Amino acid sequence: MKFEKFFIPSGERDIRLEVVSARPVHDGPLPTIVFNHGSTGRGQNKAFYRRTVSPAVVANYFLERGWMTLFPQRRGRGKSGGDYGEGLAVDGSGYSCDADIAIAGFERAVEDMDAVLRHLKERPDVDKDRIVIGGVSRGGILSIAYAGMRPGTFRGAINFNGGWLGRACPSHETVNPRLFERGAASGIPTLWLHGSYDQYYRISHCRGNFQTFLSAGGQGTFVAAPMGHALMFKPALWESHVDQYMDGIASSRSP
Repeated sequence: MKFEKFFIPSGERDIRLEVVSARPVHDGPLPTIVFNHGSTGRGQNKAFYRRTVSPAVVANYFLERGWMTLFPQRRGRGKSGGDYGEGLAVDGSGYSCDADIAIAGFERAVEDMDAVLRHLKERPDVDKDRIVIGGVSRGGILSIAYAGMRPGTFRGAINFNGGWLGRACPSHETVNPRLFERGAASGIPTLWLHGSYDQYYRISHCRGNFQTFLSAGGQGTFVAAPMGHALMFKPALWESHVDQYMDGIASSRSP
């Protein structure tokens, strides 16, 4: 497998976003998944901001099944330009528990996803009828919510251990379900993969988020695996679930 790196315009003037891709060798148009990274722990170590995130375990899974994978790095992350501003406290202490600041950070991430979507629509090698969005942690909740905010775009959405605020913030009990609820309007089946022993999100909280999503009209399957927040790196625990899910959306009608 060979990763390729390129840059695309963001919605902010003169700022470009880094994108890492893993592409099958055969010609397109190719089914494509956009996979979104998470946060940087507590947000206190700025060195973490500049780490490009493109997990090989995800790329390998989809490459073996003929899918191209794109790993966008949002503003201020990896080698992307601009400042990282996804809900950081003004005093530099890391991520803020203030709900308004957290949700403003989420909206900033949505702006970057819009830039990625514009790029996808311009690419002749992307099968526009077979685009899936996925992600881990903050990228997981972003993927579910964004699919609902841009209905008719994605065939599926996959969430690994998703949440915007962890349980260290009391406001996570309201912010996370509020954001997940946005995804209900997508009208597509979704897959939620959560670790039963996640140190950031109690499994009861995750199930509650899922129920909020379903109550708002969302469609999905919830899987609780015997793992913590690093579930993504244990494909033996999720491959069969994703196989079944991908087979299902392959036979469904286009969005």
